[in-house]
Amino acid sequence: MVGGSKVANKIRQGDTVEVISGNDRGVRDTVQRVLGKEGRVVVASVNVVKKHQRAVRAGRAQVQPGVISFEAPIDISNVMLVCPRCSERTRVGFILQDDGRKVRVCKKCNEVID
Repeated sequence: MVGGSKVANKIRQGDTVEVISGNDRGVRDTVQRVLGKEGRVVVASVNVVKKHQRAVRAGRAQVQPGVISFEAPIDISNVMLVCPRCSERTRVGFILQDDGRKVRVCKKCNEVID
């Protein structure tokens, strides 16, 4: 198990995050996919790579040849959650509500994120 899996429940699919390091530093966009076991996330329009695809005929389906662009995963430690209330990048805390649910909380404005 990779050490990043503990952080995976702080950032979820559909959250707005800001990249804090790397070539795309400062970019804010939504999380498309969370890869919890690897400790990585796929963020829209961040870490776009090009792959040269060869024409492959696998059964009945045929893969189109050419250069395809897609978002590659980045490490979860390189992004921070953007609070939907105060719209600042923030660390995430957890509290237990009265009904027993565990919810995420913005560490800057103390508002519930979920």
